[in-house]
Amino acid sequence: MNGLAARFGPRALHLLDPERAHRVTIRLLSDGLVPADPVPADPALSVRAFGLDFPNPLGMAAGFDKDAEVPDALLKLGFGFVEVGTVTPLAQPGNPRPRAFRLRRDHALINRFGFNSEGHAAAHRRLAARPASGIVGVNLGANKISHDRIDDYVRGIGTFADVASYFTINISSPNTPGLRDLQGAEALKELLARVATAREEAASTGRRVPLLVKVAPDLDELGIDTIARTVLDHGIDGLIVSNTTIARPNLREARLSGEAGGLSGKPLFHPSTVVLARFADRLEGKMPLVGVGGITSGATAFAKIAAGASLIQVYTGLVYDGALVGEILRHLGAEVRRRGLSSITEAVGCERDAWARGEGSVSA
Repeated sequence: MNGLAARFGPRALHLLDPERAHRVTIRLLSDGLVPADPVPADPALSVRAFGLDFPNPLGMAAGFDKDAEVPDALLKLGFGFVEVGTVTPLAQPGNPRPRAFRLRRDHALINRFGFNSEGHAAAHRRLAARPASGIVGVNLGANKISHDRIDDYVRGIGTFADVASYFTINISSPNTPGLRDLQGAEALKELLARVATAREEAASTGRRVPLLVKVAPDLDELGIDTIARTVLDHGIDGLIVSNTTIARPNLREARLSGEAGGLSGKPLFHPSTVVLARFADRLEGKMPLVGVGGITSGATAFAKIAAGASLIQVYTGLVYDGALVGEILRHLGAEVRRRGLSSITEAVGCERDAWARGEGSVSA
């Protein structure tokens, strides 16, 4: 078993189907059998965003630790923060299996999990029992059979207000029918008004938790404009750009490309980074952005920051490179020094305009 744990994404785990490999990895983390690749803390990588102090900008994206089983084990691997979930109010099994597929030649995954979740109560119990250290956000979703999906998000804020470092309102998963409709202008206004009110009500007890929204990469210019304007109007603290895509851009694994679900990994990097930069352009620094999608190296991590992200998140890249956390942190520190900067925050948006035009590139 220790041999399997020698890397986060060990080759041996690829002998298992993706979902079983994921459960084994969670178990290894829970048992303390995934050794860290320690990178000395680098003050130049610290970031202040949403009123929180992050030791470095690299986070574990939602979707890995859906039920808040191993947030502290992940923080020990070097992540600056961890986002658990997506969590739904009621437990639900998600979509039928198989529902996750590796596209090895593309360094990608397709999943259609459908918010499989043990529910609010189980995740809250675990988070309430953990030490009050390290930044752990909670990604909130809606039950598939809910009659009032907006109320599901409101309930999540009330439930996790005492344990969440921040909230993410996930309205961009392609695997719950109709969920992305909440990105439309009128639905989004109602959603954000209600969750903002819920956040303020929860803050009356003493904690005002930052509120983020996670959006899709499959947005046109009008959609980007609408979301940017609406989040500013409702006092949202930040955006996470982006979720998985329903597009299938030039995939080499043609046999699997027709599987329904969201595509993540290397093919998502360019389109998600373009959308990130366009949001950065519209928002003009009025709120921090979290860049996620297709980060597979230190260079692609820096490119997200250069496109406009204050923070970044990874998940699928770890499936194919178990040493990615250390690689990213070392590269970011080296890039800060190579450019003569005092902090990684000075690099945020330095190549925004090129990426917003779709002309950005990844430096070696």
